[in-house]
Amino acid sequence: MGTILQIITKLLLLTASLVLLCEFLVYYPVQLGCSWPEPVPAAEGDDSSPLHVIFLADTHLLGGRLGHWFDKLRREWQMQRSFQTAVNLFHPDVVFILGDLTDEGKWENEQEFNSTMSRFQKMFAVPDHIQLHVIVGNHDIGFHDYIHRSRLLRFQRFFDLPDVKLVTIQDIVFVLVNSMAFHGDDCAMCSQATQQLIRVSEQLNCTLYGSATGKPMPDDDDRCDLYTKLPATRPILLQHFPLYRESDIACEGPDAPPQEERDTKHRLRMDVLSQEASIMQLSLIQPRMVLSGHTHHGCYRVHPQGIPEITVPSFSWRNRNNPSFILASITKDDFRWEKCFLPEESTVINIYILGGLFIACWLLLAVYKSFVIYAKSKNV
Repeated sequence: MGTILQIITKLLLLTASLVLLCEFLVYYPVQLGCSWPEPVPAAEGDDSSPLHVIFLADTHLLGGRLGHWFDKLRREWQMQRSFQTAVNLFHPDVVFILGDLTDEGKWENEQEFNSTMSRFQKMFAVPDHIQLHVIVGNHDIGFHDYIHRSRLLRFQRFFDLPDVKLVTIQDIVFVLVNSMAFHGDDCAMCSQATQQLIRVSEQLNCTLYGSATGKPMPDDDDRCDLYTKLPATRPILLQHFPLYRESDIACEGPDAPPQEERDTKHRLRMDVLSQEASIMQLSLIQPRMVLSGHTHHGCYRVHPQGIPEITVPSFSWRNRNNPSFILASITKDDFRWEKCFLPEESTVINIYILGGLFIACWLLLAVYKSFVIYAKSKNV
């Protein structure tokens, strides 16, 4: 009896160790290989520290319609452990999630939406000193032609998120945009978003150039009196859809789209913004950096006027084998970033398989030894 209890105890300990490794510890060694990038040294007399920001995208929390319950449980556990590990290791100042928080928000009723948001708040909980901001995505409220006003307002109320929002943190200016509101058809949502973008543009111009138009026009002096002065730095534009690009042919790296997808032309207003909307945003906001999501793949490209855009891949293993997030060190004059990959799901599965085989072999050997000892004791 004692031998059997010893075998069961060791079996439980080995199994628990394997689960602990694959469900908790595996996230640490991978992320420990990442670090905050060093920004360019500040000018003499400027002792301000860089703003440390985590950017991630496309978490796609499942509802009750799509996917198996175990798939939902597994993906949410993976994202929660990955995110909480990142927060504990890197202690960011702020986190931005670039849209598609949910997978079924565009269909959910109030009860379902509140349930999903409750899970979201638990998974992506941050300490009080860390700010968390989100961008709306098409899965949260629907593509432009399928947006129900009540679902748009519901999301906006929950996150205090108008179609265009100006956020200033440690003298760094961010402009958060609802991509679906720049469809270009003069609908009520689009017209309102365009007016909000123009007002943000005027506020930025008044700060940087002393003129609402960005040009020296004396008539603009009174208009600038309407706006609070911002830190004198070019903003960072954040939205769900990437800016216009014909395809992902130029995207490279371990998280770039598969070759067959790179060659496929994007659908305007569904895969990327239209060229007209992209030109309008870039000309009005004049950002120094753009970050987007939506495609589930990574991409880096430079737009006209030398404006770079980072498309952040999905944070969910449901969408890719190697999710990642961005670590950015931002100052008023510099933006440095590094991509931090999470454990590949295939690696975790292989660890489970090898660990399971080891435990099975050990168990067979232990039972065999126990049987031999028992047989010898009977023969004595």
